[in-house]
Amino acid sequence: MDAKARNCLLQHREALEKDIKTSYIMDYMISDGVLTVSEEEKVKNEPTRQQKAAMLIKMILKKDNYCYISFYKALLQEGYKDLAALLHGGIPVLSSSNGKDSLVGVTSYVKTVLCEGGVPQRPVVFVTRKKLVHAIRQKLLKLDGEPGWVTIYGMAGCGKSVLAAEAVRDHTLLEGCFPGGVHWLSVGKQDKSGLLMKLQNLCTRLDQDESFSQRLPLNIEEAKDRLRILMLRKHPRSLLILDDVWDPWVLKAFDNQCQILLTTRDRSVTDSVMGPKYVIPVESGLGKEKGLEILSLFVNMKKADLPEQAHSIIKECKGSPLVVSLIGALLRDFPNRWEYYLRQLQNKQFKRIRKCSSYDYEALDEAMSISVEMLREDIKDYYTDLSILQKDVKVPTKVLCILWDMETEEVEDILQEFVNKSLLFCDRNGKSFRYYLHDLQVDFLTEKNRSQLQDLHRKIITQFQRHHRLHTLSPDQEDCMYWYNFLAYHMASANMHKELCALMFSLDWIKAKTELVGPAHLIHEFVEYRHILDEKDCSVCENFQEFLSLNGHLLGRQPFPNIVQLGLCEPETSEVYQQAKLQAKQEVDNGMLYLEWINKKNIKNLSRLVVRPHTDAVYHACFSGDGQRIASCGADKTLQVFKAETGEKLLEIKAHEDEVLCCAFSTDDRFIATCSVDKKVKIWNSMTGELVHTYDEHSEQVNCCHFTNNSHHLLLATGSSDSFLKLWDLNEKDCRNTMFGHTNSVNHCRFSPDDKLLASCSADGSLKLWDVKSANERKSINVKQFFISSEEPQEDMEVIVKCCSWSSDGARIMVAAKNKIFLWNMDSCLKVADCRGHLSWVHSVMFSPDGSSFLTSSDDETIRLWETKKVCKNSGIVLKQEIDVLFQENEVMILAVDNMRRLQLINGKTGQIDYLTEAQVSSCCLSPHLQYVALGGEDGAIKILELLNNRIFQSKIGHKSAVRHVQFTTDGKTLISSSDDSVIQVWNWQSEEYVFLQAHQEAVKDFRLLRNSRLLSWSFDGTVKVWNIITGRIEKDFVCHQDTVLSCDISPDATKFSSTSADKTAKIWSFELLSPLHELRGHKGCVRCSVFSGDSTLLATGDDNGEIRIWSVSNGELLHLCAPISVEEGAATHGGWVTDLCFSPDSKMLVSAEGSLKWWNAVTGESAQTFYTNGTNLKKIHVSPDFKTYVTVDNLGILYILQVLE
Repeated sequence: MDAKARNCLLQHREALEKDIKTSYIMDYMISDGVLTVSEEEKVKNEPTRQQKAAMLIKMILKKDNYCYISFYKALLQEGYKDLAALLHGGIPVLSSSNGKDSLVGVTSYVKTVLCEGGVPQRPVVFVTRKKLVHAIRQKLLKLDGEPGWVTIYGMAGCGKSVLAAEAVRDHTLLEGCFPGGVHWLSVGKQDKSGLLMKLQNLCTRLDQDESFSQRLPLNIEEAKDRLRILMLRKHPRSLLILDDVWDPWVLKAFDNQCQILLTTRDRSVTDSVMGPKYVIPVESGLGKEKGLEILSLFVNMKKADLPEQAHSIIKECKGSPLVVSLIGALLRDFPNRWEYYLRQLQNKQFKRIRKCSSYDYEALDEAMSISVEMLREDIKDYYTDLSILQKDVKVPTKVLCILWDMETEEVEDILQEFVNKSLLFCDRNGKSFRYYLHDLQVDFLTEKNRSQLQDLHRKIITQFQRHHRLHTLSPDQEDCMYWYNFLAYHMASANMHKELCALMFSLDWIKAKTELVGPAHLIHEFVEYRHILDEKDCSVCENFQEFLSLNGHLLGRQPFPNIVQLGLCEPETSEVYQQAKLQAKQEVDNGMLYLEWINKKNIKNLSRLVVRPHTDAVYHACFSGDGQRIASCGADKTLQVFKAETGEKLLEIKAHEDEVLCCAFSTDDRFIATCSVDKKVKIWNSMTGELVHTYDEHSEQVNCCHFTNNSHHLLLATGSSDSFLKLWDLNEKDCRNTMFGHTNSVNHCRFSPDDKLLASCSADGSLKLWDVKSANERKSINVKQFFISSEEPQEDMEVIVKCCSWSSDGARIMVAAKNKIFLWNMDSCLKVADCRGHLSWVHSVMFSPDGSSFLTSSDDETIRLWETKKVCKNSGIVLKQEIDVLFQENEVMILAVDNMRRLQLINGKTGQIDYLTEAQVSSCCLSPHLQYVALGGEDGAIKILELLNNRIFQSKIGHKSAVRHVQFTTDGKTLISSSDDSVIQVWNWQSEEYVFLQAHQEAVKDFRLLRNSRLLSWSFDGTVKVWNIITGRIEKDFVCHQDTVLSCDISPDATKFSSTSADKTAKIWSFELLSPLHELRGHKGCVRCSVFSGDSTLLATGDDNGEIRIWSVSNGELLHLCAPISVEEGAATHGGWVTDLCFSPDSKMLVSAEGSLKWWNAVTGESAQTFYTNGTNLKKIHVSPDFKTYVTVDNLGILYILQVLE
């Protein structure tokens, strides 16, 4: 071990022995191969923790440099950042080339790697800065194949990017450390949608053969994950270079075990990421000699021969490589103008760009002015046109060809002149060129041409309209992505409000753009240009924004949904619906299938106001005491205050160093408290935004804060991830009380209206009530139990209770967990209501002072204001999925049971509901002529209700367990029922005669009536039986499958039946033979359903992988495979199990029920339409005989009556 490393370890030995726990650290070191299992045992045998640590350090001191580095990494990995920092200075340098530098410098291998990775070429005039380049390479060697960060920082224009590119121009470094290649990404100042675009482009570059995915990632989290997989599997041991990083949050998207070199103006950007970090500062200006060297190369003279003025020019340029290059490029064309350019710089004759520049380049404005003035007269205007370009955007040549109406070669010639004069930069990506301006040049052009900007933007729009029609933009066109990303920006900047509205309110544009880049950027544009879009009609803007927000999860999926069909699900007053209806009618004439959701009026939108004041997830929102203001805070580290009525912003405060998790008004509205991931609690003046107090006693992030309701004695409660609650008195410096009891993070706390109780909720799944005076626990409610269902076993489920709020009378308390909101009655502890509306986790809920409305905030970046009355009235009633439907002439009658145990008869066309009776119903059915209703109970009882006079007939002999299926015979005189008890009961309810069909060994799955008083039944025992329902005898007994028979269907010609099973097969049988005609193999999951076509020639089967197969009945051949489109890592987007199928009467169409409803062309096997329900897991679809009306219920209990649009 190096002496330096050894001394560092000895120096900090005492601190290390005192603090570290050895077990996990040793695991890490064993996996690194620097510690043996026997050595680990030796350490474990020591009696105390401190002695264990002492023994480990003693061993490390006897080992080599690799052991020191492994120990250092283990400390970082296990969260001992402070201790690792003590050892950082002693990290030994591991040589990568054993001192041999045989293959250094720029070889053809280096050129290829850098060209493929998009690393910029050396500038036209290049001056080496060997010391800095060597320092960067040394730090890159220190990464030693492990994830980590090397940061080059310095002010704008100091040459950071050139140094980064130069550092990797080395054969030995690339071959030894980064054999996977180098990938360059220009980042710049970004918002979230801009970063997503960058990440999408990077993923496309890294996966050019699309072997990992056919589609772009649609959000930052997905892009981060895709990047991790690509770097790990496709480009292992490669280096990612991030050029010009401004914000720390950007780096979180790349914090996924990569080796990263980055350039930045802010040294602290890497504070928020994990892993080893190395920093190389770049001095702000070039030394005088280097500056002279650049000038000498530009003017092709020896440094000693440069005129006197050269020294003064370097001085005036403040040593900026960028400015020196600009002046050098001018002097190359006019070598006699040394005096002239020096005088221009000294006299500052050019309009100042910035009065208080955030860049320290007073000479820059002048240098750039001179450069532009010296352009040839015939190309000056073209440079002015570049004023409309945005910062950090690389523009394809084709865009400028359209702008200037020129051939590619002509445009490239003009742009090359700008590049030669350092007025523009060129990035070659494969065969195509992309051009961009330096930030300073953008600022300069914008300021200089401010009066012309509107006309310049108008010019590019006019040219675009001449060359392109919106729907002719295809993704393989070089300029396509540019227009999708910046067309709206140019229209807004050109003040072309009418055109912008036409663009943004066009379903065609929304479809094309979201299909290419997902909905995030479009939603951002609706927010960005809201002030313009509202001019036309604010409700139209609201319609479109809500349509995008509420369908974002669908617009981000493959296969891309039909946007017209989505639009048809909007309210009929919505502009989106009206456009969709118009388009649908045109397309229906060309054979397209569309569906109208005819009962959608009954599905109410319960929220009243939706605002987006933050640029990231909103963690909390609260009312002021008078209800006039709302304060909110979130992941963007700010506190925002705005008017409750309109959403108008009143205050914006950069409140904390990290995400702000909660905020609260004091009762008198004078103060607002905030708390944060930075472990601090702060008190602010609510009118001025001035900081009043800071508390710092929690040991983990502080999740919640709330003031008492009495302003005479103001207390503040806070809850933290350290699982404690604390009470603070604003007149004291220290905490007044600490409350113990939760076993996990405390997420939220609220005082009761009388301040006697404090409610708290936690990640341990509980809601607790505390006595404020004594700080003792009074009551605990387990919220987790309300999420337990048969599908989701208790032990597999984590329910984090996020937040709670009391009603003003203290009688009710509201709680949010996952994406649901519950309302409790405090006296009875009964749940009153729950509501759904947010697309993602709900972080906070709060009643308004008068209780008429409540506020919720969510990860979906929205704050919603709900009307309490509406929610309590609507939220309760949801239907169970077991329904029966009767189609009569033009009528659709639906029999359903709701969660209040009421039996409902719903008229599908008018929406009228008749409540028939209350019962514990497990199955129900209607008689053929709508005279009777049959009910099967959870307790095995069977009843018949006569609809005309409400008379009830009850079977004297019920089943022993829950009734699963009931069905009338065609004359309505006999009722057949099956149950979990494996018996089928045939009840002639008018004569009170019973026949029992008993032979199945296990529960009966279902049955079907045949002709001539026959019945087909199938069971979990793997058999299918044919019975005579008059005698009760078995006529045929088919042993069909080794496993459960999941479904059967009878061919319309009544000669054959199908069986499907959990054994992944389906079979076709003749009623005349006891062995199958065909065994249909190929499904990879349980085959859950099957159906014959109307002409009995086809059989369709559906399985648990979302796959549908269409077979020939005559020979058992597979004709079509209707498969879900699979996305990366095998997740199908089809929506899970196919549970029901139905052919159209002409056998040309097929409809399937699963996570959504899908229509297929049975002739080609292609998808014809998809209807996305709000919930998923559809169990059955009821189809009218003419195949034009469809009825189903999703797992949220929402009823869908759909009709084919004609």
